[in-house]
Amino acid sequence: MIARSLYSLAWWMAMPVVVAYLLWRGLRQPAYRSHWMERWAIAPVDAPEGPLVWVHAVSVGETRAAQPLVTALLARDPSLRLLLTHMTPTGRETGANLFAGRFRERVTQCYLPYDTTAAARRFLDAWDPALGIMIETELWPNLCAVARERGLPLALVNARLSERSLRKAMRLRALIRPALRSLACVVAQTAEDARRLEILGRESVAAVGNMKFDATPAPEMIERGRGWRVFAENRPVVLAASTRAGEEAQLLDAWQQRIEPFESASRHPLDPEPVPLLVIVPRHPQRFDEVAAAIDERRLRFSRRSRLESGDPRWADAQVLLGDSMGEMFAWYGMADVAIIGGTLLPFGGQNLIEACACGVPAVLGPSTHNFAEAAEQSLDAGAAARVPDADAAVALALELLADRTRREAMGAAGEGFAARHRGATQRTLARLSRWLPAPG
Repeated sequence: MIARSLYSLAWWMAMPVVVAYLLWRGLRQPAYRSHWMERWAIAPVDAPEGPLVWVHAVSVGETRAAQPLVTALLARDPSLRLLLTHMTPTGRETGANLFAGRFRERVTQCYLPYDTTAAARRFLDAWDPALGIMIETELWPNLCAVARERGLPLALVNARLSERSLRKAMRLRALIRPALRSLACVVAQTAEDARRLEILGRESVAAVGNMKFDATPAPEMIERGRGWRVFAENRPVVLAASTRAGEEAQLLDAWQQRIEPFESASRHPLDPEPVPLLVIVPRHPQRFDEVAAAIDERRLRFSRRSRLESGDPRWADAQVLLGDSMGEMFAWYGMADVAIIGGTLLPFGGQNLIEACACGVPAVLGPSTHNFAEAAEQSLDAGAAARVPDADAAVALALELLADRTRREAMGAAGEGFAARHRGATQRTLARLSRWLPAPG
């Protein structure tokens, strides 16, 4: 109780800093200036009628992970309404894109308020969900305490906890352990994640797999990417997917150094060799302009996705394409021959490699994969991925794979098989949650 009181006091003392942060982020990313009152749960709420389940997915990765579960929940019960909350504008935009189809009228989105007791009470009073589901790593002590007071069951699903995160959490265990123990249900991705959560204080955590394996690519997105490839005159494509700060510069330097032989060969009048195309899709949209400046600095011909229409000749002329749009990652995989997975080249822990495997695209991984440790090792064992020490080696291997169709196709097929073998976590999670879900209407 003392730990949570100190935590609550820290939140109130930090509020001026929080406001300043929102203003600062709003300068670079205007979406941060919208829906402010939701962040304190004092915005008007038009709660839908009927049973409501609330799913919290903090940002882009968690929202994509939540997609199969949200879809399964809504398909299970036609009367169910779903509230999807986020902490970032990119997560919110991703959710809007993912559920813009047949479930659009049944999914409401807003921001989860900051974790003060008063805001948590206002939020739960306004929406009155039957069940709250948090995705992957979200655990808010005041929100958990208020939910417990109200008798609202909360679940943590697709949970993951790396060794690094466990060490940090153990320093705050007086605060985190009661919140973790208050949850009605905890479902982890892997046995190692379950073991770490048990060390942190939660008993009997089930490991049911990673729901990200169940997020299959939409056929229309794959077709969009194939159309882009035609616009680029069917040149071979290396995709740098979900890159993080510092990685783009290293990749661009390696690409610039290695692309000259291809450029020279393409000018040969008798046997022109197609020039590979590098596509960079940064993880965070606020960095789009920064990455564009880095490409321009190197005097590489490039185009931005946001400025290209279908059939634009700049698709074919570019040495580099900048993927500065949201919600099109599967389209980029539909265009790609090989993918270098961002977040693995520098010590960020890695971004999602499962999407590449599901699309049959060979994955090139750097040394840092602790965010997806088990999936990374399994993909390597399956022959769907290869590990390299740095960005230069990543570009070198990607170009080797472009030249070796047999190996590339074998890795792609291995990736599809690997992804297919690991599907099913969503249904296993749903089975664990069934006792707290509203009865289908």
